[in-house]
Amino acid sequence: MGHVHGIGGFFLRATDPQGLTTWYRDVLGLDIDENGLWHQQAGPTAFAAFPQDTDYFGDSGQTAMLNLRVVDLDALRARLQGVGADVEDEVQEMENVGRFGWVRDLEGNRIELWEPAPSGS
Repeated sequence: MGHVHGIGGFFLRATDPQGLTTWYRDVLGLDIDENGLWHQQAGPTAFAAFPQDTDYFGDSGQTAMLNLRVVDLDALRARLQGVGADVEDEVQEMENVGRFGWVRDLEGNRIELWEPAPSGS
């Protein structure tokens, strides 16, 4: 029987598709090749549905939010602020889950940055 075993892609509408792709590659550091392929490190992926009226994604028109696993959230936030990215001030921590911060891409999409808790914590 067939089943899904991973996320095969993430697609965004953009007023400037090349500019947005460049931002994700150069600012966030996604290792995207010339065909748009990104080979990520293995790790957990959260899948969760939220109520229609949630404000967790930011603007009410944003119907999905990309969550990226990161190493050293504080260093990444500082680097993003240093290049003028729209980094939110708030950082949240969930025991045994990790730390979270948020940034908006060039199109205003809210992105969650997740530094997972160390294993066994």
